Amino acid sequence: MLKLRRALVVQAGSPEEPEQELLVELGGRAGAGRPRAAIADVALVGAAQAGDEVIVNVQALDLGLGSGGFDVVHVNLTRGLAGDGAPGASVMKLNYTSLQHTVTPVHDERLRADLERPVAVLALHGQLAAVAWAFAQAAPGLRLGYVQTEGGALPGGRSRVVRELRERGMLAGHLTAGAAYGGEGEAITTAAAIHHGLNSLEWDAALCGPGPGIVGAGAPLGHGGLAALDSAHVALALGCATLLVARMSSSDPRARHRGISHHTLTVLDLLLEPVTVALPAGMRSPVGAELRAGLGAVFGAATPARPGLELDVERPARITRHDWRRAPVDLPGFASSGLPARTMGRGLLEDPLFFAAALAGGSALAELAAHTSPAESPGEEPTRPGEEPAHRDISLRRTAPSAQTRAGGEGGQRGEAKLGA
Repeated sequence: MLKLRRALVVQAGSPEEPEQELLVELGGRAGAGRPRAAIADVALVGAAQAGDEVIVNVQALDLGLGSGGFDVVHVNLTRGLAGDGAPGASVMKLNYTSLQHTVTPVHDERLRADLERPVAVLALHGQLAAVAWAFAQAAPGLRLGYVQTEGGALPGGRSRVVRELRERGMLAGHLTAGAAYGGEGEAITTAAAIHHGLNSLEWDAALCGPGPGIVGAGAPLGHGGLAALDSAHVALALGCATLLVARMSSSDPRARHRGISHHTLTVLDLLLEPVTVALPAGMRSPVGAELRAGLGAVFGAATPARPGLELDVERPARITRHDWRRAPVDLPGFASSGLPARTMGRGLLEDPLFFAAALAGGSALAELAAHTSPAESPGEEPTRPGEEPAHRDISLRRTAPSAQTRAGGEGGQRGEAKLGA
């Protein structure tokens, strides 16, 4: 059930931010208790001022959640309950909840299933800055957009990283898809967001992943990172070159996340078709005995060759069928960029492999973007100003299996997957 309490705002931050930072005291009167951190989603509940009486959801702070250490304003009793809504909005987000609100969704009238431009799928929001920075270094001038999905925080205003990347010109736009809301454009589905970004907004590439924080229960299928499976399938279905940014760690206290995380391995195991996966240059294998020997690669060592992977997993054929690539990383350059570099409370020096894997993903995404045509699809006549693009028939097709898949099939399986251990 909802855990709501009456509170008094004793300190209010800038109302110009998408999420206003507050200090509140529970009980609805001054001196009733110790001040607690709270946030107000300004677009939903309006800005607050010191002295306002509010109702806050205290569930996350009472549970001690690391990524939700604050109360959330549910309604501001002082400022009133009436909102104007978005003019002309006709679609509901957070529908059938007490925070349902109308939006005007982005959409394209015609479906193109041959978008061809690349999409990088993130496992964690903490990868976003490193991927975007590496892409900008390797492909200056190309437009990279971000689609925020479910799996983490749903409010688009929660991410300071997105705002900073937009201010620096490293992101060309921010769309929120599905239950996520509050971006520069609202999409009903992840498919609609990717399609609109690449087709109508003319992004050269897209990043697709959850907002800050992640939901998880420690089970193979019980975590928000599994949203990457749906996002990757959508990108593949739209004809996009699809890259999965591996979640990796050299110092996570949980064994299931060291090397390459079981979150990433599960998605790679369950994907219906192969995708591209990037490793830091010089790293032969992200798991097993060779991981320690490969950690030096994250500090700049590179080998031009792409040797075969030796993955210590139960179903190697399901993992090695993907297109594994080595990509250069520049950890010192990213460190000096000033962009946020923390994951699960650890900084770049504490967990260099996490950020190196994300940087490799950004470099590989730039390589994929360089091999696609951002302006026209092959064989398509250019559209003149004022003209509607010609309707194109969509043929149903499947991507041809890789040579490795044809050769190995499923024959290399060794029992059932145990990736959630």
